[in-house]
Amino acid sequence: MKQQAHERMCIVCRVRSDKRLLKRVVRNSDGEIFMDVSGKRDGRGAYVCSIRCMAQCKKAKLLNKAFKCAVPDEVYNNLLREFEGT
Repeated sequence: MKQQAHERMCIVCRVRSDKRLLKRVVRNSDGEIFMDVSGKRDGRGAYVCSIRCMAQCKKAKLLNKAFKCAVPDEVYNNLLREFEGT
């Protein structure tokens, strides 16, 4: 089945959804990892669909796999706080 242009998959639950309904986490060329609210920042992106999935992402350290690097717990905590605020 062909992927639609604006459809992305949550890295936790693997559910496909319109990318505007998901939150994008980015690792830029400087190695910084942050929430991309615009959805247009340069860098490697990973999508998360809900706060529950973000908590599971932290527990299983799924961003380490998605970005192929060690992601500090502090970054996961910051992302979880940002997710709660949106």
